[in-house]
Amino acid sequence: MDIDSLRSFLAIVDTGSFTRAAAQIHRTQSAISMQIKRLEEELDSPLFDREKRPLSLSLSGQRLVSHARRLVAGHDEALDTFKREDTSRPIRLGCPDDYAKSLLPEFINALRSLIGDQTFDVLCASSTRLRQRLDSGELDMAILTRSPDSDEGWLLKHDKGVWVSGSDATLLNRRPLPVALFDKNCKFHSTALDGLGKLGIEVDLVAFTTSASTLHGLARANLAISAMASGSVPPDLQIIASANLPPLPAVDIVVVTTSRSHPLISPAIISQISHHFLDSPDSTQVASIAS
Repeated sequence: MDIDSLRSFLAIVDTGSFTRAAAQIHRTQSAISMQIKRLEEELDSPLFDREKRPLSLSLSGQRLVSHARRLVAGHDEALDTFKREDTSRPIRLGCPDDYAKSLLPEFINALRSLIGDQTFDVLCASSTRLRQRLDSGELDMAILTRSPDSDEGWLLKHDKGVWVSGSDATLLNRRPLPVALFDKNCKFHSTALDGLGKLGIEVDLVAFTTSASTLHGLARANLAISAMASGSVPPDLQIIASANLPPLPAVDIVVVTTSRSHPLISPAIISQISHHFLDSPDSTQVASIAS
């Protein structure tokens, strides 16, 4: 099997999209489609179920993934034996701001324990913008929020959206209800506003931002309530347990690498990181209030 075709196949698997895979490996979408077609002809079996949305692997595709990763990794290792890559450059890592305090330190610590005292060049931005940076080759890897029905990346944590406030619980009774949210690229933004609208709750949108610190500060000052992943709630804010607010969606937090990542980053390394997080108990403890 052709290594470049297998690399394209894995890029589609890891991004969940022919379009994003094409951008990452700098090929046209038609060229990638032709590579996949040749693989399917060689294996005499379809690799993707093209009738489903989002894109999903067929049974043969699922079986090929592990073989493809081993073949590509072996190929790259053999090349590296003859042409050493620069492993001293920083690893370019992206992370949404709301995970920068809660999840990023543990991630970097776990990764450094596996690859040594490597330097990280960290960019904080929304998951949407980080995907664009991955596709353009400006990042080696990124921690992202994906939807539960996507196969993108390696899973780090299941989480759920919660409403949070500062110490003033009476804020919930104010109308219009003061709310501060992540920007429009965050799934909590539209879900929160749509849900409040369906309940007939008039909203005063105080601010929207990519900065978790900004949301924490506004809630801490009792200027607004907010919506975020439960793992991102700092200890001095309170989760609102109220049937009067709309439910927020569950989220999966994953790590995604590019098809040609930093030479120290391999699927085996990322798999170990994923298992580390999934096997670790959730130590996040936050207070709750009811209304």
